[in-house]
Amino acid sequence: MWRVLLLLMLAACAAPVFNSATNEPLSAATPPNMGSRQDFMHENSIMLSFSGGGLRAAAFAHGVLTALTQVKTADGDLLDDVAMISSVSGSSLAAAHYGVYGREGLARFRREVLLADFEGGLRLSPYSPGNLSRILGGGLNAREDFSDRLDHAVFHGATFADIYRREGPDIRIHATDLYHRVPFPFIPALFSILCSDLSRYSVAEAVTASIAVPVVFAPVVVRTYPDSCPPLPPAFMAALHERRRTSRLLNAIDRALTAYRDPVRPRFIKLGDGSLTDNVAVSTLIGARLVYGTPYAPMTERDAVRVRRLLMIVADASRQPSGDWTLQEAGPGGVELALSATDAAIDAAARQAADALISMLREWQESVIAFRCSLAPADVARLGGPADWDCKDVKFSLAYLSADELDSPWRERIEVIPTRLTLDAAQVDATIEGARAGTFAIRAVREYIRGRVARDRR
Repeated sequence: MWRVLLLLMLAACAAPVFNSATNEPLSAATPPNMGSRQDFMHENSIMLSFSGGGLRAAAFAHGVLTALTQVKTADGDLLDDVAMISSVSGSSLAAAHYGVYGREGLARFRREVLLADFEGGLRLSPYSPGNLSRILGGGLNAREDFSDRLDHAVFHGATFADIYRREGPDIRIHATDLYHRVPFPFIPALFSILCSDLSRYSVAEAVTASIAVPVVFAPVVVRTYPDSCPPLPPAFMAALHERRRTSRLLNAIDRALTAYRDPVRPRFIKLGDGSLTDNVAVSTLIGARLVYGTPYAPMTERDAVRVRRLLMIVADASRQPSGDWTLQEAGPGGVELALSATDAAIDAAARQAADALISMLREWQESVIAFRCSLAPADVARLGGPADWDCKDVKFSLAYLSADELDSPWRERIEVIPTRLTLDAAQVDATIEGARAGTFAIRAVREYIRGRVARDRR
C-alpha cells in the first residue's frame, strides 16, 4: 500500500518534462522546396535503408557506407551511386552525419560518434524518486540531456540547409507521430504541410526524435503553423481521401495530415523513436507510392527517365530474441516482459514491411517501365534521356542485409552486442567489419557490381 501512496504522491507533484517546439514557420526567405534537390537518381543508383538499434545500428550502417567505398567505378566508387539514405532510431546518427559531412566525415565517425559515451550524460535509473518523478512528468531525459550534446559535439549547429547544400544523397530521418501512430519523416514535403521551414531545423533535434525511446526520452515536439499555410492543391487532397479507402496505412496518414492542416488551431506533434512504426526505414518509400499515386513516386519524372539500375539495400541491425526464460515456467519479469512485448510489436511490423517491399519494388519497376515507354521522343529529350534510349532497360533489385544472417564469426560477435548508446571499441569494430563483409556476401549486391563494372568497360 505504501508503494501505491508513494506513486500517487509523486504523480501529484511531478513537474512536466517536455521539449518545447523549435521548428519555425515558412517565410518569404524560405527557398523553393526548402533548398533541397528533387532529382537524385543516377543511371546506376543505390538506395539505403538503415534499421534501428542504438549505436549497434549506427556502426552497422557505417560498415555498409564504408564497404561501398571499396568498389571502384569509372568515375569514383559505389558510394557515389547512393541516391537516398533512409534511417530510423540509432542509424539516424550515421545517416545524418553522412548528410552533413559527406564522405570526408566517414574517417572520424567512429571516433566522434561510435565511441562517444552518450549514456554517460543521460538519466537512466528509474528507481530514484527524482527520476521516477521525471518519468511521470514526461520522460527521464529532455533536450539538455541529449539533443544539446549532439548539437554541440557532433553536428555543430547544423540544420537541414547544411545537408541540402551538398551534392550527396537524399537523407530521410524517421521518427514516429506518437498520437496518430504513423511514421514521421523529416522531409520537405511533410514540413510544407505543417507550413514549417525544415531547412532551418536542427539536424541534432531530428536525430533525437528518431532515437527518442518513450520514458527514456521526453518526446520531441514539432508544431504546425496554420497562420502561414497556403492551401494544398485540392486535387491532391481529394485524391488522397479517395485512395484512403484502399489502404489502412493511407487511412492513418490521411487522418494525420488532415489534423496537421487544421486551419484554425496549431497542433503540437509529439515525436518518439522511429522504430515504433518502421524499424527498417522503408515507410516513406512504401507510403509515397500510395500517397502520390504516380507511376514513378518517390522519384521524379527525370529520375524515372535517367535510372537504369536501382539496388535497394536494407541493413537490419536489430537483435534477435535473447534470454533463457522460455526454458522455465516462471518469467519473464516486469521490465523484461515490457521490453519483450515492445520488441514483438516492432519486429512484427518490420517483417511485414520487409515482405511488402519485395512486391512493391516489383510493381514499382513495372510502373516505371510503363511510364517510360509511354513517353514521346520529345518528352524523353526534355527529361534528359540518353541517346541510346531503351524504355524497358530498367531493373530494380533488393538486398537484405541482416545481422543475424551474417557468416561466422561476425554473426556470433554482433549478436551479443546490446542495443545501447554506449559501446566499447571492440563491439563497435566487430559491428563495422561484420557489416562490411556481409554487404559483399549478398548476391544482389554482387550482381549490381558486375553489371556496374561491365557497363563502365563499354
